[in-house]
Amino acid sequence: MTDTYPAFDMGPVPLPALDAEPAELFRGIYGMPMFVNVPTGDMAASVEFWTRGLGFFEFFSAPGRVTHLRRWAFQDVLLVPTDAPADVPDSPPALTVSFSCVLSQVDQIAAACEELLPGSTTGPRQTPWNTIDLEVVTPENARVIMTAARPYDPASAEARTLRDDLGIEGPSA
Repeated sequence: MTDTYPAFDMGPVPLPALDAEPAELFRGIYGMPMFVNVPTGDMAASVEFWTRGLGFFEFFSAPGRVTHLRRWAFQDVLLVPTDAPADVPDSPPALTVSFSCVLSQVDQIAAACEELLPGSTTGPRQTPWNTIDLEVVTPENARVIMTAARPYDPASAEARTLRDDLGIEGPSA
């Protein structure tokens, strides 16, 4: 992988650090390069969980048609009404969607989601690719991963995995 280069300035995600500050909630209008549609049988409950639990805000709503939620720039979710039952199946879905956050937000998000929907979170857990991930199953049965990058340590097991198993050279210390 020699054709890669640092491009952190292209998006809202801060450089990995223990004291990284989260990006501000982004209220600008742009052509969305990616977004997620989440069908819901209970729009009010879904909006409450995504805003109070996951830290999104209601960007706009067209009642009965769509509620557009956002966190940072390029973290867009469209809640759309459905007539399907609002019951959550026993098993989580195979598909996930991941949103970046910073380390200081992981425990806050876990606590908020657990308060709103006990049993909705798994983790956080450390990954071999140097992140801390929190899995959240929302009231609509969407599986969301809130992921926070950890500071890069060239001597760590994660750095060896990136370098030796994946061919990715991290930044120099």
